[in-house]
Amino acid sequence: MTVELVIFDIGNVLIEWQPERYYDRVIGRARREAMFAEVDLHGMNDDIDRGGDFRDTIYAAADAYPQWRDEIRMWHDDWMDLATPPIDHSVRLLRALRAKGIQVQALTNFGIGTFALAATHYDFLNEFDKRHISGHLGTIKPDEEIYEIVERECGHAPGAILFTDDRHDNIETARSRGWQTHLFEGPGGWAERLVAEGLLSAEEAA
Repeated sequence: MTVELVIFDIGNVLIEWQPERYYDRVIGRARREAMFAEVDLHGMNDDIDRGGDFRDTIYAAADAYPQWRDEIRMWHDDWMDLATPPIDHSVRLLRALRAKGIQVQALTNFGIGTFALAATHYDFLNEFDKRHISGHLGTIKPDEEIYEIVERECGHAPGAILFTDDRHDNIETARSRGWQTHLFEGPGGWAERLVAEGLLSAEEAA
């Protein structure tokens, strides 16, 4: 089926999301590994992505682990240092698709507060035709519910959707629902897929 709608994940597709890298730089790898082994920080972030309050969720976790209080609070206080840098080639692809009149939406695990903050730093997050933000929807990928919501709201048949995400489990749920998918392993491969689908020329995808 012809692609009518392109959907981008955001973390590690348009913006690098590597909290471990931030902590390695700030507190050192050994301390970071010890903290991540003791505290489920990614689980904490999932709670935010499901709609939990950005500051309250993190500060509650910090209070629960006083030996890591300052470090855990960095997840909130220095959040933009975790969500960086933008993946410039992917941003160019987003804009090239929009310039061709192709509908482009976002489907992302992102908190209400974290997305609002990111959108003030990265203009391209405001350029989608529609954004499906997990924090606002109260459910996260790869749960079936969030894909069902997108299908109801996007106005396109599942087979007309091309979705890229960096996580296998998120891709598999989309594929099981009949979406066309691309596992994002770098912007070069995503550019090639968009060219292969006839959505962009090689020059437009460069």
